[in-house]
Amino acid sequence: MTDTQIQPGDTQPESSDKLDKSVLMVAGVVVLGAIMSILDITVVSVALNTFQQEFDATAAEVAWTMTGYTLALASVIPLTGWAADRFGTKRLYLIAVALFTAGSVLCASATSLELLVVFRVLQGLGGGMLMPLGMTILTRAAGPERIGRVMAVLGIPMLLGPIFGPIIGGALIESASWHWIFLINLPIGIAAIAYAWVVLPSDEVEPSESFDWLGMVLLSPGLAAFLYGVSSIPEEGTAMAARVLVPAILGLALIVAFVPWALAKRNIHPLVELRLFKNRNMTVAIIAMSLFAIAFFGASLLFPLYFIQVRGEGTLFTGWLLAPQGVGAMITMPIAGILADKIGPGKIVLTGVTVITVGMAMFTQIGADTSYVYILGALFIMGLGMGGTMMPIMTAALATLTAHNVARGSTLLNITQQVAASIGTALFSVILTNEIKDSKFVAAGQAIEAAGDDQTAVAAVLERFGISPDQLGNLGQLVVNDMADAFATVFIVATVLVACCLIPAAFLPRRKVAQVDPTAMMGH
Repeated sequence: MTDTQIQPGDTQPESSDKLDKSVLMVAGVVVLGAIMSILDITVVSVALNTFQQEFDATAAEVAWTMTGYTLALASVIPLTGWAADRFGTKRLYLIAVALFTAGSVLCASATSLELLVVFRVLQGLGGGMLMPLGMTILTRAAGPERIGRVMAVLGIPMLLGPIFGPIIGGALIESASWHWIFLINLPIGIAAIAYAWVVLPSDEVEPSESFDWLGMVLLSPGLAAFLYGVSSIPEEGTAMAARVLVPAILGLALIVAFVPWALAKRNIHPLVELRLFKNRNMTVAIIAMSLFAIAFFGASLLFPLYFIQVRGEGTLFTGWLLAPQGVGAMITMPIAGILADKIGPGKIVLTGVTVITVGMAMFTQIGADTSYVYILGALFIMGLGMGGTMMPIMTAALATLTAHNVARGSTLLNITQQVAASIGTALFSVILTNEIKDSKFVAAGQAIEAAGDDQTAVAAVLERFGISPDQLGNLGQLVVNDMADAFATVFIVATVLVACCLIPAAFLPRRKVAQVDPTAMMGH
């Protein structure tokens, strides 16, 4: 490794093992921004029912408060790499936090659902830049020798956000009002801006690269359209619906058209640098990240749904029940970060994925009355594995990149993660829905509820589904049992998908990662 491969302003020598005070200060800035953007996604998910009542809207209409944010986030991620080079990471980070904070305040002031969706899009434009920028800033500050450690720091909000979001959201809605799930970002945002202004080093922006306008026209709308189609699958219940197929195919066509343009020799500075796939570690890491994100984020949807739909728990208590997963991750994540720097991420990821697979396999045995000790133990085991999986995969991807390419690599990783997470959520939602639909007791229960007090209609329902009068008295428990079985079946799929991560993980580096020659990697 040569001095030219370290970001200007880095003072930590290559031989140093520990994160010094300056790097930890920068990490604090990045984590603060990440907490805002990641918590916001899960906090808002708790408020969807409240939005329905507040704005007299349907579930499909209020879902746009989530979809609009996600689409804006996905659209702006590809621009982040170029913008970081053009304006500097510090300036862009300050802009992103300010945009997210302003969007939060506007969301709290929304007087209609339409305005709320528009302001959520504004939030997404800021939020979409925070994670790739944070990865870039941390990686450059620590240098390639300590990427594992800084990725472990960044991983804390990524893993804890989905767990504590429902707790915070539920508490704010119950004790105050829905406006506070957005207003809480104001003091955090102001603190983050002030903190970043003081702590982040001044940018040394080089002459800007040309902007890839054609790439932006192809990729950003392509990602937004594809993710809109995919995110519509749970509501439609099938991938064959026109609302799913039309935008998904259009988006995929735009993304496919972007590939040859991004690789063209005359396109010196593409919007997303696909030539990074010539780096073996980057390619293997992105494959592993894709499989992991599909399985992890898809399964993350199942855990709270099981507690709420099968066990009848409230949102707030459900959040606390998920806490062991976060505790497990917090135990192993710092250890995994240190080991990934010392011995390479390969062995760490293989171990982590194996542990997650064991924890996930335990969920294939759950029923309607499974002991909470068993379930919380399984979540804790999964957390131990997660702490040693996601961040070491990112470490493998970024450790061999030069300072200039870190922003582009971070962008590529975040696009992959966002697309894979959307696919995983849609996949598991559809499988679960179809499994539940196959239950005659669930269908009978819905039909009887619709029949109301009409005993003739109720008798017809019992005859149609072959349910005896004795079973009618126990129908509620039979419905819950079938729903629990549906969850157990879907966890089998999740377990298989997680286990598949072992294949690319086996090809990750199993020794300390060394940087490669950037000109060889880029094919110049």
